[in-house]
This record gives sequence, C-alpha cells and structure tokens, in this order.
Amino acid sequence: MNALKSILVAIILAISSSFYAQTADEIINNYFENTGGKENWEKLEGITMKGVMKMQGKEIPFEQVMMKDGRQVTTIELQGNKIVWAAYDGEISWSRNQMTMEAEKNDIETTENIKKQIKDWPSPFLNYKEKGYTVELVGNETINGTDTFKIKVIKKPITINGESQPNISHYYFDTENFVPIIVEEEIQDGPMKGQKIKMFISNYQKVENLYFPFSQSSEFQSMDFKEFHLNPEVEKTLFSFPEGK
Repeated sequence: MNALKSILVAIILAISSSFYAQTADEIINNYFENTGGKENWEKLEGITMKGVMKMQGKEIPFEQVMMKDGRQVTTIELQGNKIVWAAYDGEISWSRNQMTMEAEKNDIETTENIKKQIKDWPSPFLNYKEKGYTVELVGNETINGTDTFKIKVIKKPITINGESQPNISHYYFDTENFVPIIVEEEIQDGPMKGQKIKMFISNYQKVENLYFPFSQSSEFQSMDFKEFHLNPEVEKTLFSFPEGK
C-alpha cells in the first residue's frame, strides 16, 4: 500500500512539475512559433488596424497605424467625422485636447516615454535581450479556469512627473497555445496610481502569415478589431503635427 501511494505521489509530482519545467525562453519561443515564426515577426514593417472601441457606453470606430520605426497615429470617428486623435512622427508626439479639440504637442517627458515604448512593438518579447529587457517565469496561475504561465517583464524605467519609475508588466500565457491572454500592469499616475489593471486578450486570428488577437478588454474599455493590414504604405504627413490648424 505504501509503495502504491509513493508511486501515485510521484506521478502527481511529475505532472505538476511539468508546468514548471518550461523556461521563460521556451515559452517565448513557442509563442513566436505558434503565431507565425520569429523571422516573420522580424520582417514586419508596420500595421494598420481598424475596429471599434467601447467605453462609457459609447462605441467609437477607430483606425491605428503603427510602424516599426515608432511612428504611430490614431484616428477616431465622432458623429460621422474622422479626427486624428493622437500621433508621433518620430520626433514630435501630440494629441487632441478633449475640451477644445485642438491639436497640442505633448511635453518632453511624455514624448521620451513614447520613444521608450517603441521597443515594445510588435512584441516586448521579440529579441528582448537586445532591448535591455529582463524576463522571468514567476510560476503558474489558473485564470477563469485556464492554466497559465505568468511571465514578468522588466523594461527600461520611465519618467513620471520628473521621477524615474519601474516599468514592469506581467503576461499570462495560455499553457496550451503559448499565447498571452492577459497583460497586467500597474497604473503609475493619476487618481488610480498604484492600482493594477488587467487587459484580457483573445480571439487570435491569422492575418497573412502572422496571428493577432482581435479582442482586447479591461474594466474600462474594450477594443474589437475588424481588420489588420500588414506593411502598409503611408504618407509621412499622416503622423505630422497639423501646424497652423
């Protein structure tokens, strides 16, 4: 009886430890392999994404363009009118004032933080060591009945109100498909400073030779993507601050 009990315990331990046998790098490598291959991700030069954002009971159609060199622009549709809401042209970042709807350049601190975030595209895990990031497999957690690997990503610090702040995210990878299904980050400014927010990621679909999540949601908003276009040809002026307007 004792021998049988020992065998059962050994089997249970073997099954349990199989989850932890994975290293962070193995999980990341599986992720890229399952979503199109690392080489194809490295060849990606840009993305245009179209969808609908839902927040505060409103549905807002949007379009985002993100380029490998960091240039980005977000256009939204309000009352049938398309408005460039925010952009970064590689040097200047700007956004609309919600009260006046006028375009305003961001301060130096905000722009410098945007420059640091460029490394996250198209994934913070792509060549993360070259970016100066550190990753750590924290362990396993079951989220809404799904077993996950929890990976901690330590990035370069950002500056908030003149002070350097840690820049840490936690990614929860589905243990079956090796894709992130949750991203957890800490709010670092404003009235909710210190609180953690989770972004749930789902509905991975193939676009050409890569897989993208078509749904993202948090307690504050959700985004449902309708279209992805890879390596778009865009005019440089699309990202430019509207001087004189």
